[in-house]
Amino acid sequence: MRRSTTTALALSALTVLALTGCSRSTESADTSAASSAPAHRGGPSATASAPLSSAKLNERLLDESDLGEGYTRKREAADRHDDVTVIGCPALEKLGSDASTGATLGFTRKAKASFTYAGSTNSEVSEELYSDSATKLSNGIGKVFNAMVSCPSYQVASGSTVIDMGTQKTTAPDLGDEQWSQLLTYYAGGQRSVVKQTAIRTGNILVIVSGSPGLVDAHLDKALTKARTAR
Repeated sequence: MRRSTTTALALSALTVLALTGCSRSTESADTSAASSAPAHRGGPSATASAPLSSAKLNERLLDESDLGEGYTRKREAADRHDDVTVIGCPALEKLGSDASTGATLGFTRKAKASFTYAGSTNSEVSEELYSDSATKLSNGIGKVFNAMVSCPSYQVASGSTVIDMGTQKTTAPDLGDEQWSQLLTYYAGGQRSVVKQTAIRTGNILVIVSGSPGLVDAHLDKALTKARTAR
């Protein structure tokens, strides 16, 4: 399995998604929606538009001017291909065995930006945008969130590094057509960190904001607003 390049102590929620190796499982248009996914509110019209290109999605990402003073965009690092093992969570292990490759969710139309915030030590926030049919987006992200929240605690091992993980489902704001949210707590190198991850599907766009809980809450609404903006 592959994962995004990060240090063990800066593991983000999206990196944990990468650890599940879920890309091929999200490609099936015939799979049923995950059980925890809320009902679609957009109706048939929400699925009618053609998916946006990665270039168009990139235009809709938040930037420093949207976030405000104190934010610096991080350079995207190249993917590494480390062997990663999930221990103690059968649902995540199954996702990993179903698809052995994929650094992120398996939607070809995607864009990502990550930022550090100088106002608080080691505070980061990242945004990922995906575009596909509403069904594929819903099935893909719902399957991963369901798998993760099914295991309150588990471990992730990469080489000699073992990370103790905890996952807690949280209430997502009533935005878009579907919503998912969770808190991830991880322990590595004697340090404890908490990452919040919230995903909102609006029509054929999936917005995922991850990072320090306060920063996620502060910027989620503006991320969704900009993602919906046609250019």
